[in-house]
Amino acid sequence: MLEDALRTVLRTAAAPTTCAGRTDAGVHARGQVVHLDVTREAYERTADVLGQRLVGVLPADLGLRSVAVAPAGFDARFSSLWRRYAYRVSDAPFGVDPLRRHEVLHHRRPLDVGRMVEASAGLLGEHDFAAFCRRREGATTVRTLLELSWARPPTEQQDTGLVVGRVVADAFCHSMVRALVGALLAVGDGRRPVGWPAQVLAGRERVADVQVAPAHGLTLEEVRYPPDSQLADRALVTRRLRPVRDLPSTEPGSAP
Repeated sequence: MLEDALRTVLRTAAAPTTCAGRTDAGVHARGQVVHLDVTREAYERTADVLGQRLVGVLPADLGLRSVAVAPAGFDARFSSLWRRYAYRVSDAPFGVDPLRRHEVLHHRRPLDVGRMVEASAGLLGEHDFAAFCRRREGATTVRTLLELSWARPPTEQQDTGLVVGRVVADAFCHSMVRALVGALLAVGDGRRPVGWPAQVLAGRERVADVQVAPAHGLTLEEVRYPPDSQLADRALVTRRLRPVRDLPSTEPGSAP
């Protein structure tokens, strides 16, 4: 959809984009970052009104925050330092606020957030997360999990009444966050002991006992990048760590 809109507005035959993070179908993203390599001529034709014209042709469920020329060496995916996701759950006995049903999971059992926090601590750091990923041939499953926390936001905040998981890592494998959430929900409602997720992680093999949480409760909230002077070096380091065989060929450079 975005590429179609870009082709229309920029009047170009092709508009291949690179996203900071590819999400599973049904996952939301309000902090997504995308880059596109185009000729200077194509960009300058519409530079002053590019954002407005894109908004005019994008579908209603896709929004736009800003459009700019990227710094030299920028790559939306490979230049990033980390990505932050949130998973929102309601364990209220009467379900989810109907206005938020598309972004909040209703969990039918009460959740003990303290147990979830304790279980999450055993998953932090650099590990092989093969037990919580769908393997892709030639792709590494080693990731660095920087933060995995759970809380019930206080009164008068947007997520009051919910249990919200905050997940930060340098990168994620396919279905990794949803699998981690599924395991921790089982701990939170008492079906599994606190040490179980760490035991699964140590096994380095997918097990049927880990139920992947539904997609709609997950949102990509933020992608963080280093200072402009470090973007190209960061991309080179990340490319050495992450295979690129499954991606379209793109080169870092200036893009809207």
